[in-house]
Amino acid sequence: MIHETIEGFAAALPPHGALMGLDLGTKTVGVAVSDTFRSVSTPLQTIRRTKFTADAVAIEALLTARTVVGIILGLPLNMDGSEGPRGQATRAFARNMARRIDTPIGYWDERLSTVAAERILLEADTSRKRRAEVIDHVAAGFILQGALDRLRHIGAAL
Repeated sequence: MIHETIEGFAAALPPHGALMGLDLGTKTVGVAVSDTFRSVSTPLQTIRRTKFTADAVAIEALLTARTVVGIILGLPLNMDGSEGPRGQATRAFARNMARRIDTPIGYWDERLSTVAAERILLEADTSRKRRAEVIDHVAAGFILQGALDRLRHIGAAL
């Protein structure tokens, strides 16, 4: 099931269990996962995109292997908050995934996540080649961590 708000997503989750963050690009999907207590996001891997079915199978394998209970998709919004073609493509991906899995899916504003990931990798003096290899799953880590922080805030407010 797809949840438009992080509050709706939070309500659909069990009390504990890992979450997965995805940074969807046109050529790759960055993947990050959290611990079962949902406090820390860890960049995991980058999946090279081919066709939706192959991409979905790879993601489903990770869902099972990591016992993931929810997925956060980075939603690419324009700087003015509007949604462009990439946002529509992300929503289409979510709809297609929701037909295949029962795992709750939520969105998180991914504006500047890749910029933040690039900055961190530059500060770590990562080579250009290595940055290209890891940028997508590091960005997914930023997306997931933002959602985890918000979920923790929501939980504290209850």
